[in-house]
Amino acid sequence: MQVSDLRIALFSGNYAMTVDGANKALNRLVDYLLRQGAQVRVYSPTIEKPPFEPKGELVSLPSIAIPGRSEYRVPAWLGKRVREDLAAFDPHVVHISSPDFAAREAASWARERNLPVVASVHTRFETYPRYYRLGFMEPAVEAWLRKLYRRCDALVTPSPSMIDTLREQKMNRDIGLWSRGVEHQIFNPERRDHAWRRELGFADGDVVVGFLGRLVLEKGLDVFGDVVAELERREVPHKVLVIGDGPARAAFEDKMPTACFVGFQGGADLGRAVASMDVLLNPSVTETFGNVTLEAMACGVPVVAADATGAASLVEDGINGYLVPPRDAGAYADRIAGYVADPALRIAHGQAGADRAKAFEWDAINKAVADTYLRVLAVRNDLKRR
Repeated sequence: MQVSDLRIALFSGNYAMTVDGANKALNRLVDYLLRQGAQVRVYSPTIEKPPFEPKGELVSLPSIAIPGRSEYRVPAWLGKRVREDLAAFDPHVVHISSPDFAAREAASWARERNLPVVASVHTRFETYPRYYRLGFMEPAVEAWLRKLYRRCDALVTPSPSMIDTLREQKMNRDIGLWSRGVEHQIFNPERRDHAWRRELGFADGDVVVGFLGRLVLEKGLDVFGDVVAELERREVPHKVLVIGDGPARAAFEDKMPTACFVGFQGGADLGRAVASMDVLLNPSVTETFGNVTLEAMACGVPVVAADATGAASLVEDGINGYLVPPRDAGAYADRIAGYVADPALRIAHGQAGADRAKAFEWDAINKAVADTYLRVLAVRNDLKRR
């Protein structure tokens, strides 16, 4: 069987509801599969006015709004309508991309029909409770995830460091790499815009420390704020640029009243904003890859990041940035202060990051997922023949 022969049922928690790394990756995967001739049907909660035009054919899943996080909905179940649609589509492979209730039903549906299930792991859900003072729940969430992932034929995840984590957690034996690409026409050093920086109040000689991502607690906003406070205490000259939006924005603005918040940026505007910072500070430990890290690297911006899954597979410590203990504000401040004091080092690390980012091309990366579909399907068919 070839990729062009495949019918893939993809289950997503919010395929076109928010612009985040996971959704962008899934949409690029579907676009790649469709261009190869495969048939893909996406099952996900939907909204009337999505923030971008999704790729492929969508079937809306019944869902429940998350209290306080209206931008997300939890797929609750499949229901008769969806089950009938699944049966009519008759997929060769079921791909689940979030460990929600509907995905669990989809995995059971596939198992009942002896169909292979592939799961993509996009974020470290088990770490989320710690940001909402519920850290005691972390082992229970991990066990809940393990119960689902062990029922899958294979897992794919974006970074070698996350593969190691999943193996340590005994989530599955078959774990492959589905990395991430970067749109080099959008993210490159030439996007740096001195006039735009000046409009924001930054002088040409200012060292701008940037945050890029959704403004939610689990992105490490508390650590970022602590690092900025430490830089100010040490009187390290710097400015702060925050790119992104989200429910924690107001609290984040209160913590950093002198920072420049530019809100959500997309396309060429996002490339300009990223290239116009001087250092990316990424304290998040929830990513399995870290798209924002790669985008900054592609723009020639050095990264100071938490030594955690995702960033640990991208940032070469002391070469294109630095990795530091995840919650050590002093260590982050040390590295940023070094960049402020040594512009030549900052430029050298930025160039090294841009050179490393050139290897990340989307089509080659998405082919790995298609190859995983074909492999698990071949194994399943071989077992059927025995």
